[in-house]
Amino acid sequence: MIAIATIALMLGAFNAEAQKLKSFGAEMGKKQVGPKTVRIPYMDVTSYWGFMEPGVPADEVVDNKKLYYLYVWIPIAAPEIGVRMISPIPKKPSPAEGDIITETFTKNQKDTKTYFDTWVSFEKAVGVISKEGLVEKAQGATWRRLEYNDDSGEMPKQPSGRSYNSLLRVKTDINDPMKALVVGLYRIGFTTWKKGEVEGSFLAQLGAPIKLPGVKISPTIEGLLEE
Repeated sequence: MIAIATIALMLGAFNAEAQKLKSFGAEMGKKQVGPKTVRIPYMDVTSYWGFMEPGVPADEVVDNKKLYYLYVWIPIAAPEIGVRMISPIPKKPSPAEGDIITETFTKNQKDTKTYFDTWVSFEKAVGVISKEGLVEKAQGATWRRLEYNDDSGEMPKQPSGRSYNSLLRVKTDINDPMKALVVGLYRIGFTTWKKGEVEGSFLAQLGAPIKLPGVKISPTIEGLLEE
C-alpha cells in the first residue's frame, strides 16, 4: 500500500508539472548561469487557443500528413520571432483579454485528454509586404521556411511523459533579405509527427522582444484583414 501511495504521489507531481507553461523567453540576450539558461521573456506574446476536431480538411497534405496553417501579419520589422505550441492545453495559463479564442476551443475546452504530437514551422511569404490585394498575393506567393521544430526540451512534457511539444525561434538576418523579419505575411504550419488525425486542444503563441502593435493571427488570409 505504501508503494502504491508513493507511485500515486509521483504521478500526481508529474501531472502537475506537465500542466505548467513557463514564460516565453527570447534567444536574444540569453545568459548561461551555471547549468541554467536564463532568457528575458518576450515583451509581446500573441496567444491562439484552438481545438482540432477529427476530420477537419487539411490546408495541405505533405508526406501523407495533414498540414494546417495559421496566417500571421507582422506590422513592423522584428529582431526575433518565437513560436511555440503545446497540446493538450495546460491548466495554466487561462485565456486573457486580447487572446484569440476560437469557437472550437470554447466548445471543446472541457476535453483535456485529447492531444497530438506537435510539429511546427514558421514561413515567410516572399515579397508580400503590404495588405493591399493580400488575398490575391497570398494565392500566388512563394513561401520560404525560416525554421521548424518537432520536440523541444524547453516545453512541458505531454501526458505520455514525452517531450513532444514544440518551440522555435528565428532571428532576423539583415544581410539576407530572405531571412529578414520585415513587415509582411507569414504563417505557422502545424501537424502531428505521427501519421493520422491532428486532434485535440492546442495553444499556439507568437512572441517578440519588442511590441508588435497590430499583429494578427488567423486560420484564413481574409481573417487578417478584419478590423
